[in-house]
Amino acid sequence: MNKPLRRIAIFCGFLVLALLIRGNWLQYVQADELQENKHNRRIAIERYEQPRGNIIVDGKPITGSKETSGSDFEYKRTYKDGPMWAPVTGYASQAFGATQVESIEDGILTGNDDRLFFRNTLDMLTGKKKEGGNVVTTLSSAAQKAAYEGLAKQGGKGSVVALEPSTGKILALASFPSYDPSVFAGGSDKDGKAWQKLQKKENPDDPMLNRALREVYPPGSTFKVLTAAAALEEGLYKSADEKTDTPLPWIMPGTTTPLKNDGDLPCEDATLREALRVSCNTVFGKIGADLGNEKMLEYAKKFGFTEEQFVPVRSSASIFSEDMDKSQTALSSIGQFNTATTPLQMAMVTAAIANNGTLMKPYMVDELQAPSLDTIEKTDPEELSKPMSAENAQILQSMMETVVSEGTGSKAKIDGVTVGGKTGTAQHGVDNSENPYAWFISYAKGEDGSSPVAVAVIIEDDNAVRGDISGGGLAAPIAKSVMEAVVKGKQ
Repeated sequence: MNKPLRRIAIFCGFLVLALLIRGNWLQYVQADELQENKHNRRIAIERYEQPRGNIIVDGKPITGSKETSGSDFEYKRTYKDGPMWAPVTGYASQAFGATQVESIEDGILTGNDDRLFFRNTLDMLTGKKKEGGNVVTTLSSAAQKAAYEGLAKQGGKGSVVALEPSTGKILALASFPSYDPSVFAGGSDKDGKAWQKLQKKENPDDPMLNRALREVYPPGSTFKVLTAAAALEEGLYKSADEKTDTPLPWIMPGTTTPLKNDGDLPCEDATLREALRVSCNTVFGKIGADLGNEKMLEYAKKFGFTEEQFVPVRSSASIFSEDMDKSQTALSSIGQFNTATTPLQMAMVTAAIANNGTLMKPYMVDELQAPSLDTIEKTDPEELSKPMSAENAQILQSMMETVVSEGTGSKAKIDGVTVGGKTGTAQHGVDNSENPYAWFISYAKGEDGSSPVAVAVIIEDDNAVRGDISGGGLAAPIAKSVMEAVVKGKQ
């Protein structure tokens, strides 16, 4: 070969090599980046070229798909009782993407998950259209309906979380006000306008906020059950009926300020049982100061504070501060100062107590199914921590049961069922200038002593008469209806 031809051949060889390198770079290195690029319309078209798989509750779909016209997207998502289930499903929109379960399990729902590769290959060879799989949840339709309708009837804003203490299964996850994901599931101007109306700048009630998982609130007196757990575990007090060393008034350490109770309550040297029944700030504030910030933080973490939870949707981390002095620790130990929590977190605290001191990891996806309904993946219950002994958990249960049978939680009583609970009214706004938050946490117990459900309810009602706001008055009836729905379902 003469010299010019050899040079041309070498040059062409370099061109082919460059082409191979570039092709492999695009196919293997940049594949994910290109696939997720928001300008790559092919991915969106593929996602909506067949009906999505469904999200299942109690064996029935709460989602669906509908054929569209005038669009290169063949199908759009539909929802049954959309506002009730939106905190669980999230949304799948042709224009605005997907969130929550719709996003996290998108691969299964669209049929694009790698675990469906063999089935998809067979379908391609046989000419069968690709199908999406299903996401089977742990939710209870009856519990969710009771939670959502209770919040809607109450009005204002709020949320409910119900767990199965022995497994961590989420039975209800409701947030109010809510939204219907169906109204912006398409890509039309009408969908765009519906989306805009739901944004916080257009709607101050922020209906798209998942208050059960993403909002943190001061827990108020519901946090006292955690403080009681720490006192029992650390041996500060050994029984529910031992008198505490609590003067009245009790001056917070390092200050001249007394910690006040809500009224003229019998809190001087009150037993833990009596202190929880009437909700003594002085008793539980002093316990927090006596144990100290480090110990209180340790127990808060054991119950799940300071860590995000993934259920699989992300839940915000609840807050219990470090480096606090004794008076700040006292206030934090009664659910004020910097302490802030999600409703999920307070349901977890309640579930751990009801489950004899063992905290199970919360989850709401029970299994993933192939289009053939074969199980692809099953969620197994997982122990998250053991914040207290079974013996001390049972002591605390007896205290919480007294709150319902003889104290501030009487509106949660259920005939023939043992119920334990704790009310809370948490300060809101600068110098408590705004209407307080109303909390109630509770569990129901079966004849065998096991608990099928633990519930946390919070109500934010800016329009309520301030003097009428209490956890026992506003939140406890909703918790009762959710517990009744679960208990009846078990019978």
